[in-house]
Amino acid sequence: MKYRLLVLLLLCGLKGYNQEIQRFTADTIKTIQLDSAVNITAERLSVETFIRAVTTDTSFYQAFRNMKKYAFTAENSIYTYDKKNKVTGRLYRKVKRQTSAPWLQYVVKQDTGHLFKKNGKYELYTAEMFDYIFMNAYQSAYTDGPSAVGKASGANAGYKEKLKTLIFSPGRPVKGLPFIGDKTEIFTANMRQYYDYAFSSGTYLDSIPVYRFKVTVKPDLSRWTKGSLMIKELTTIFDKRNFEILGRYVDMKYSNMLFDFDVQMNIEMRYFGEEKLPAKISYQGNWNVPLKKQERASVLVLQSGYHQGR
Repeated sequence: MKYRLLVLLLLCGLKGYNQEIQRFTADTIKTIQLDSAVNITAERLSVETFIRAVTTDTSFYQAFRNMKKYAFTAENSIYTYDKKNKVTGRLYRKVKRQTSAPWLQYVVKQDTGHLFKKNGKYELYTAEMFDYIFMNAYQSAYTDGPSAVGKASGANAGYKEKLKTLIFSPGRPVKGLPFIGDKTEIFTANMRQYYDYAFSSGTYLDSIPVYRFKVTVKPDLSRWTKGSLMIKELTTIFDKRNFEILGRYVDMKYSNMLFDFDVQMNIEMRYFGEEKLPAKISYQGNWNVPLKKQERASVLVLQSGYHQGR
C-alpha cells in the first residue's frame, strides 16, 4: 500500500506557516499585471481554445529537457516540518552544470536536522520524488524522446511516472492511483459542471504579453461536492506571441479514509535568448497516510545563469 501511495507526496500542502522562517508562496499570478481594459474576444479565443492548448501542449515539458543543452547555476532548498510547523530539517544546495560534463558540481551542500536515514536515503518520500523529477533534469537522463523525463527505475518507477503526468499533463487521467485517478480530468463534460473557466490578458515579468487561463472550483457548490474535487485551481500563463506555456500553478486537496493531502505548486519559465527554460519552482505541502509518518515540506528551486558552452 505504501508504494501505491508514493505519488501522493507531491499532492500536499501546509496549513499554517512557521513565522520564524520565510515560506515560499506558490503563485505564478503575482508576476502578472492584468490589463485594465481586456478585449480578447475579437481575437476569436474561447475557453475551448485554452483547454486544447493545456491538454496538447508539449513545450512546457520540453523546456525541462532543453536544460541539458546549457550550463547554468541552480539553488534549491528543502524544508521539513513537524505537526506544529516547526522546522525539523533543511537542505540547501547550490549546483553548477557544465555542458562538457554529465554530472553536477556542488558549490554548496548543507543539511541540518532529520532529513536522511542511516543508509543515506531521504526520510521523506517528498524529497526523494522531488529530486527525481527536478534534479534529474540537470543530468543527461532527460532525453529528446516524445514521452517522459528519463526512465524511472526501481520499485517506485511506475509511481514516479504518474507523478510526472500530474505535473506536466494536468487534466489527463492518472491510471493506477487508488480513488483519485479520474479526479484529475477537470476538462471532461461531466467535470465541467463543477468548475469556472476564465481567461484574461496581462503582462508577465513587465514585458511579455500573456493570457492567463484560470480554472477554479465553483463557489456555490455544496461543501460535500467541493470536498470530492481534487484540483481546486489550475492556472496557466500563455505567451500571446506563440501560445506556449510560461507558467503553471496548481492547487490540489483531497481527503478520504486512506489519506489526505493539500498541495500548492508553481513552475515559472523565462526566456534566455530565444530559448524558454525553467526559472523558478516552488512547492509546499502536507500528506498523511495511515501507518506512515505525516510529511510536511516546502521546496524552492531557482535557476539562473544559463549559457552555452563550458
